[in-house]
Amino acid sequence: MNMNTTYTDQIYEPGTLPPLGCIPRRMHAWTIRQDRLGDPLTAFRDEIVELPALKPHEVLVANVSVGINYNGIWAARGAPKNVLDANGTYGDDRQSFHICGSEASGIVYATGEAVSNVRVGDPVILSASKYDPDCPWIRSGGLPEYSPTYHMWGYEGNWGAFAQFSKVSDYQCVLKPSELDWDEAAVCCATGTTVNRMLCHWDGNRIREGDVVLIWGGAGGLGTSAIQQTRAYGGIPIAVVSGAERGAYCKSMGAAGYIDRTRFTHWGSIAGLDEAGMRRWSMQAARFRNEIYEIAGGRINPAIVLEHPGGDTLATSLFVCAPGGMVVLCGATTGYLATVDLRHLWIYQKRIQGSHAGSPENLKEYLCLRQTYDFASSVCRVYPWDQLPNAHKDMEQGTNLMGKFAVRILPDSWLEERNCL
Repeated sequence: MNMNTTYTDQIYEPGTLPPLGCIPRRMHAWTIRQDRLGDPLTAFRDEIVELPALKPHEVLVANVSVGINYNGIWAARGAPKNVLDANGTYGDDRQSFHICGSEASGIVYATGEAVSNVRVGDPVILSASKYDPDCPWIRSGGLPEYSPTYHMWGYEGNWGAFAQFSKVSDYQCVLKPSELDWDEAAVCCATGTTVNRMLCHWDGNRIREGDVVLIWGGAGGLGTSAIQQTRAYGGIPIAVVSGAERGAYCKSMGAAGYIDRTRFTHWGSIAGLDEAGMRRWSMQAARFRNEIYEIAGGRINPAIVLEHPGGDTLATSLFVCAPGGMVVLCGATTGYLATVDLRHLWIYQKRIQGSHAGSPENLKEYLCLRQTYDFASSVCRVYPWDQLPNAHKDMEQGTNLMGKFAVRILPDSWLEERNCL
């Protein structure tokens, strides 16, 4: 801990904090507990918890704004995994509560004695990717994202963003670019880093100028980031959405066009379809592909398909993907079990690639893109602290979901008084 740190027993209400150098022993945090798992409206509860102690390479950050992601809904539900079961797995003491939240912007309030990349008072963006740098795999030259210690901060690991303070590793902290406001900085990291990895990481299928990229959920946080990054790399982004309003939003973000998926009926598993059923499926999938051709201006199949619905859409994604192209999957919001026609995979030598979050290099590349190109803000709604459960419920129901949701913890008035805007 930095030498000049002092402590106070005072509990500060959300929206205010002690001066730099003074750390409260307890804080407000939105927690989940075993007996509340289920509906996000009741799974999350504002509680007073003790702040965790810092290890030598850890940083205490006062959160200004935090991003809302689907993993908060998964954590609240306790499915597809119960994150409380893994509490204490990743080097922290086991707690009976879990603090979710995997992206934030904030101000460094304290540092462990071995931290050298940030100082108290620095404005930072927090990355969700966490691992043990002393893992034998990493020390022998392996990529951190393949380490057995790799996990998502605020989902698989505790002490996430939904609190007045977060405890993170030093390498999770990136200085906040001045051109990003606090809310945009809070929401850009998880989706921006994930998309950058999907587009740029996989040898043989990295995005090239002129590539058509099909983007599922184009109006969501992942989709809006994918549209803008694809444009920045010289690609042609085509969005898949659930209505004309969302399609228009995607075009305003730079999409070449959009496909309204509600105009098609072939979604779901193709397992068990008889010959007639498979023929009907193929006709619908071909009509879907024809809309790609119309937007692309010719019979150009997507070189990359950015997938995250999973169960309902993977067969179509593989069908429309270009020969030698890649369907890259980072989630499965419509179901974890999927069926495909394997002929489309081997005959045309396509690739189905899993992709999870991203590396610090992906984050840096993404922030460089943002500084070079004029990215539009992806923040569509900012909630106050006491509406954090409602933000998750709105995301779960798809309410006004065009872009990203943020929850603001420290108001502009507090930041202005301390010259932090």
